[in-house]
Amino acid sequence: MIIGHIGARGGSKGVPGKNFKDLHGKPLIDWSLDQLIAARQIDHFVVSSDDPQIYGHGIKRGGLDIGLRPAHLATDAAGKWGVWQHALTEVEKQVGPATAFLDLDCTSPLRAQEDIDAALALFADQSPDMVMCVCEARVNPYFNLLEPDETGALHVSKPLPGGVVARQAAPKVYQHATGTYVVAPDYLKRSASLFEGRVIACEVDADRGHDIDSPTDFEVVKVLMAQKLGL
Repeated sequence: MIIGHIGARGGSKGVPGKNFKDLHGKPLIDWSLDQLIAARQIDHFVVSSDDPQIYGHGIKRGGLDIGLRPAHLATDAAGKWGVWQHALTEVEKQVGPATAFLDLDCTSPLRAQEDIDAALALFADQSPDMVMCVCEARVNPYFNLLEPDETGALHVSKPLPGGVVARQAAPKVYQHATGTYVVAPDYLKRSASLFEGRVIACEVDADRGHDIDSPTDFEVVKVLMAQKLGL
């Protein structure tokens, strides 16, 4: 049994109310919620929120009723892992043991349905602790990501012998993309953070990897979504 999950706090310092902010005619959360509902592999889903409006919206769309998120999981400092653990525990009380836990970030509305399908298929085929959708990073610590030393002089973050003089010659590195994760429930229960086990990559198109964390991000995604919709 596969459980779908979307976490959406009511508060946001970068973009106030962003998870329910209108994006081309519907709340931001609905771009991800529509995909979760459309994923035929999902047996049940839940929206985890501290906000009554967002939480009630998730219930109306068919989500399980697990109650509002506890206060200690609704702060800026609260990480995904604890939120996921709480949601899984409450869902399993109602529907029994899960075989996979799929999380979609509602701040990544440009993901494609095929990204979700690919992540679930990879999880089923490889049986890792977690599948994480990623894209090739826009900056690379072996080439153009810099940090200062104690004198303030800049150096490449991860220098290699002889240096790297072209981006194409640098080792490949990834960044999070499309906010899509598939987690093994037993791993989620026994671990304290994302990378304690075998986490494997599901690589997707970088154009779908934009995450909304600032007003500028929102406007960029708005333009890209308009192009996607042919508006």
